[in-house]
Amino acid sequence: MPYRVGVAGFGTIGKAVGRRLLAGEVEGMALAAIVSGSRRKAEAALAEMGGTAVPVVSPRELADACDIIVECAPTAAFLEIAEPAMRAGRQMVTVSAAALLDHMEIVDLARRHGGRVIMATGALLGLDAVRAAAKGTIHAVTMITRKPSRSLVGAPHLAKIGVDVMALTEPTMLFDGSARDGARGFPANVNVAAALALAGIGPDRTRLQIWADPHLERNTHVIQVDADSASFELRIQNVPSPEKPGTGKITALSMIAALESLSSPLRVGT
Repeated sequence: MPYRVGVAGFGTIGKAVGRRLLAGEVEGMALAAIVSGSRRKAEAALAEMGGTAVPVVSPRELADACDIIVECAPTAAFLEIAEPAMRAGRQMVTVSAAALLDHMEIVDLARRHGGRVIMATGALLGLDAVRAAAKGTIHAVTMITRKPSRSLVGAPHLAKIGVDVMALTEPTMLFDGSARDGARGFPANVNVAAALALAGIGPDRTRLQIWADPHLERNTHVIQVDADSASFELRIQNVPSPEKPGTGKITALSMIAALESLSSPLRVGT
């Protein structure tokens, strides 16, 4: 019997995952239910995919009905999705590393109830190496993120510093500080930095720079790691999703790859 998969959040990422599940492209898994902030939009999207039999339910109903939860909802909804999923002992695949940093009690809840939080990190390369290095001593981790200006519109930190990114004509550094503070100031933009912090030396010791660059077309991340086992620098340029420029196309593919690893007889990567 296939795993019953629930998708929480049916936007850019959720729809991409749902479409693959409905098409039978993820071995051993089937879309069982979804959660959405707009039932009407969700049902319309499901109908376009041929998934009219898939119910739109509440977060608690999702946890009761599904074996695996794919969490890709807005940051504000993270706890509403994660808490019942962990209490039900489910596996939850998520990209919401920034939300998890502020709610690490979810990990304790998972531990007590037999649940599991799986961070999908395909939008950022090299985390296997960072995790391995963290088993020794990491001296420093720095991440430099450069994004097209439109990708950063709406970030809370912009209102705090009074910057209109769409008015910028040259590359401008908007933030230089800890990954924890960066995740709070740019919650929809730097889940990758929060994931890096969780894999390595934590959100307070991981340094983050965020730049808006009106000349860029792709979201670009550079990671620099200095450890007693290795020193390395990693770079990735992610193609923005047409529907949501702040989210790279590879993010949804990362979720799908994480799902496949849960049922595949071969898993590549630690």
